[in-house]
Amino acid sequence: MASTSVLRFAARTPSTPFFRPALRPARRAPVAALATSLGSAKAGFGSTSARRSSGHEEETFEEFTARYEKEFDGVQDVFELQRNLNNAFAYDLVPSPTVIVAALKAARRVNDFPTAVRIFEGIKHKVENKHQYQEYLDELKGLREELGVNLKEDLYPEGSDSPYFNP
Repeated sequence: MASTSVLRFAARTPSTPFFRPALRPARRAPVAALATSLGSAKAGFGSTSARRSSGHEEETFEEFTARYEKEFDGVQDVFELQRNLNNAFAYDLVPSPTVIVAALKAARRVNDFPTAVRIFEGIKHKVENKHQYQEYLDELKGLREELGVNLKEDLYPEGSDSPYFNP
């Protein structure tokens, strides 16, 4: 019984309002008059124009690369790094080595070793064959050694008895 009285008390409206209503309510224009004053009877209520997907231009690979290099250069925390990586790997292409370099440097800057290892896992899953993956590894070998980033294959070799390794 006590709980229902609490709910009734909480549902009651306050006896004095916080704001006093104006003496006269403001007069509102009818919707049809508003639409015709905007230019047409079919005009919407928004003040911005509608965006159409057909208006997007195709982005070249060079523009994509430049955009993500800039994004990774501005990364300040782990959330931004992982968000940019998710966005970069969501496209139907493999990011260029310069984008990967920028991502690895950003991972080092925010001190996120696991994400740096995962970058190479993402590359491994995005490329079409092992030869392309090996080309990425060869291209980025110097930076990997400089930053101290190991590969998952180095950390957990095939057949290891680690409880954390799930092939």
